[in-house]
Amino acid sequence: MEVLLSAPRGFCAGVVRAIEIVQLALDRYGAPVYVRHEIVHNRYVVDSLRQRGAEFIEDLDDVPDGATLIFSAHGVALEVYAQAKTRGLRVIDATCPLVTKVHLESAKYAGEGYSIIVVGHVGHVEVIGTMGQSPDVSYLVSSVADVEKLVVPDPERVVALTQTTLSTDDTQEIITALKAKFPNLLARNDICYATTNRQEAAKALTDKVDLMLVIGAQNSSNCTRLREVAEEAGLPAYLIDDAAAIEPDWLIGVERVGVTSGASTPESLVEGVIDALKPDSVTTVEITKEDVAFVLPKQLRGQGGKWAHLRDGDNMIR
Repeated sequence: MEVLLSAPRGFCAGVVRAIEIVQLALDRYGAPVYVRHEIVHNRYVVDSLRQRGAEFIEDLDDVPDGATLIFSAHGVALEVYAQAKTRGLRVIDATCPLVTKVHLESAKYAGEGYSIIVVGHVGHVEVIGTMGQSPDVSYLVSSVADVEKLVVPDPERVVALTQTTLSTDDTQEIITALKAKFPNLLARNDICYATTNRQEAAKALTDKVDLMLVIGAQNSSNCTRLREVAEEAGLPAYLIDDAAAIEPDWLIGVERVGVTSGASTPESLVEGVIDALKPDSVTTVEITKEDVAFVLPKQLRGQGGKWAHLRDGDNMIR
């Protein structure tokens, strides 16, 4: 058996930054620090940080007055910021800067009298945060059918923003439908570089392998999209948490296995899958290199460096 590894894969710069923020906050302020929602969607990352003293909560009422609160990489609605301020909490924002960019776009266009169409998945925490930037003028669409039912106050002033972790192909279908309904639509492509790169890298494997394994959390949007990329190419594909989830029957008659991982997946889990497969050879198929860094929040600059750099995921979990 041969394994073909997709590249880029694994941690993106926003995930590296978010994890480092929790680690540096623990170093500076001591345990516990409270994190609203999973800092990123991967239980191995979350469990590692929990062992260091991070407590993950959904309701701010579970945070003691005066405590340190970190917002996850997915971002939060404005009302959550307001609640934290009212409580006097020490807030550190780990929202991915590319999600923050979408939030700023929402505020800008809402201020100019536009209706904000958010293209994304119902109930996803990032979407909830984006909808919560301009809640009175935001509308969620998840499918072409949603577009057909959509009614806005002024069809001439409509802008479309997107969840950063969507399928590029599926999103284009929705944007095309929106443009047909609203000819003056302003369409922003907010799908992030890491999501796009990982989807394109997975596509590059689909004509070279018999099976695709995507390593990552079941509740990770970008991991789910990677599995769908392979399935749409006609490949059997499985989203697995780790090597223990591999079923021997999947591998019967398989000569080449494609392996990729989502933007919140530690590289150690990829290595574990390769060890379990025991391949005769491992080949990396790289479509592009990533060299991205995001500045840390001002409260933590100088605590381990000003920049959160994209680097080996295992170095970020200690």
